[in-house]
Amino acid sequence: MTATTCAEDDAGAASRARSRRAAFALDTSILAALLAASSAPTPLYPLYQDRWGISALVVTVVFSAYALSLLLALLTTAALSDHLGRRPVLTGALLVEAAAMVVLASADSAAPLIAARVLQGVATGAATSAAGAVLLDLDDPRRPGRSALTNSIAPVAGMATGVLAATLLVAFAPAPTVTVYVLLAALFVAQALAVTFTEETAARRAGALRSLRPRLRVPATARPALLAVGTGVVAIWALGGFYSSLGPALVRLVAPEAPQAARGMVFFALSASAALTVWTLRRTAPSTAAIGGCVTVLPATALTLGGLHGAGLPAVYGGAALAGVAFGAVSQGALRMILASLEEADRATTLAAYYVLSYLAMSLPAVAAGAATQLYGLATTSHTYAVVSALLALAALAALATLAAPRRRAAPIPQPTTSTDNNGTVIAPATVQDIAPRADQRHRRPSEQSAAPGSVPTR
Repeated sequence: MTATTCAEDDAGAASRARSRRAAFALDTSILAALLAASSAPTPLYPLYQDRWGISALVVTVVFSAYALSLLLALLTTAALSDHLGRRPVLTGALLVEAAAMVVLASADSAAPLIAARVLQGVATGAATSAAGAVLLDLDDPRRPGRSALTNSIAPVAGMATGVLAATLLVAFAPAPTVTVYVLLAALFVAQALAVTFTEETAARRAGALRSLRPRLRVPATARPALLAVGTGVVAIWALGGFYSSLGPALVRLVAPEAPQAARGMVFFALSASAALTVWTLRRTAPSTAAIGGCVTVLPATALTLGGLHGAGLPAVYGGAALAGVAFGAVSQGALRMILASLEEADRATTLAAYYVLSYLAMSLPAVAAGAATQLYGLATTSHTYAVVSALLALAALAALATLAAPRRRAAPIPQPTTSTDNNGTVIAPATVQDIAPRADQRHRRPSEQSAAPGSVPTR
């Protein structure tokens, strides 16, 4: 009987582990799909402009309608799944996202595009909050940090995938402005259905309506970091908004003879390099990542402008790729710097403040650039945008240096010590760090003393 019970317990534990792994994979795919849908219109903007005669300003309004509605949804629905449960919020948001895809597929002018993007932004904000919370709920203690890393990489990887898929459909599929959205709508319906079969990870509790009230607060412990890196955050999110909305038009300006696919792929260069950077720098000190990202903004903007002065498409694509490196480095470093000193109760409101800054930086400058393009042309607007982004990055570098200076001054300096042997002879000075390893070595087991430096001793 005991053996049978143990076998049943083992089988149940294995089944639960498989279920959790499947749920983790499903929610990762949901995050990636949502952000893929957010970037899918980027390669289609030139088609909309050619077919309907819409201006660069209208394109940036279509883009910003999504960003601002997403921001509103993040501010109001971020905690909704804590009260209603993850599954109901995620299922409902995915069905609304599918409806937005249907509206996009049937759009025949700018007005339906804007309406669909607003609907999409609301659904994406609610769904990403719930899906990200599920990933944290399913975090495996044996693999610490996996959920946070997935939350960081899945969105930018999804954006790269969305741009790539839409670009390929523009080149090879019939009715690309319909096909991509129909495929995405079918995917979201399938994901919503799959969510209903997963296990709920959050208990229902009262206060759902009260949770919809926006709350923004940055605790005093996080303010120095946010103030120091804030201008860098504005710079990289503004660059992201520029490439996402006006990047295809910039490619057409630099290389009018370039194929249609080349226009949309400029944002793929940015988002793919951002995803790779987030992965590569996952163990780098946050301040180092933020400083390196701000420095990278400078050659990114210089390369982009070089494309307007004879260097052509390679410079534009190189600038976009470097902008992605800057985006991944600064966004990851900034978030880790800001959240490092916070209590758990302060994280949600501080994150909301961070995303308010980020999405405003992504949308409002893009709209201003669209309006400026109407008045002064895209070339002049691009020069101004690049210079302002570079100045913001330089301001962030100065602020980060100022923030780091007091920490360096406060760091204790090891003092030399002397000792004598049994005969009273003075032994050469040694620092505390020199002595500590030797003292520690005396207390190790023989098998540990023989281990190579940096290796894990065997037991």
